[in-house]
Amino acid sequence: MSSSNSSQPARVGLQDNYFSIDDILASQERVLCKFEVVVINMGHLDPGSESPHLQPGTQLELPLWLARTVCTGNHRIASVELPKSYRAGHREILSADASVVDLRRYSAYYYNVGSWLLTFDLPEVPDVARSLLQTFQTRLRRIMDASQNSLDADSLALVETLDEAERAIFAAGQQGLSEFLMWETRQSERLVSSNMVANLKKRKRIQMEDC
Repeated sequence: MSSSNSSQPARVGLQDNYFSIDDILASQERVLCKFEVVVINMGHLDPGSESPHLQPGTQLELPLWLARTVCTGNHRIASVELPKSYRAGHREILSADASVVDLRRYSAYYYNVGSWLLTFDLPEVPDVARSLLQTFQTRLRRIMDASQNSLDADSLALVETLDEAERAIFAAGQQGLSEFLMWETRQSERLVSSNMVANLKKRKRIQMEDC
């Protein structure tokens, strides 16, 4: 297997979170990769190839976690193609008015996948990074406003357009509102028995009934 050297170190985006289900699922998203060198004994990965080896020019869709291994670093053996949802055309749509875009149609893990893409040595990376930040900033206010009016029909419709990270923010806003309302009505100050005490009383009552 031959290799090509990269003059620049791989860009680093968000660090992998091995305990995050969202990050794990995002890393399974597939991207198109083009192999630049012969890869020995891996021809079976290409269903249309009769060669036992992957040949230069072979294009395969690989999960992000694998694509980053073969497409970055000093021993890069393939190049990656930027997914359609992050290209200039879609970035222009988001730049025009990101608040009305159905981001979930782009990807259920749009921001997570975008963060993975920032680790590739692509010329579009700076533009993708700016687009991710601007999109998040533009949509955040509407998401938080909607979370404070979660019974409103428009708010419920908005949730269907959010990616998983945005849905988590929406849920956090709902929880914050609920806790505030409990504090405002002094419900949070009421003393209640803990589950342990309640279960202990229940067991004692059962024992007395059996005597």
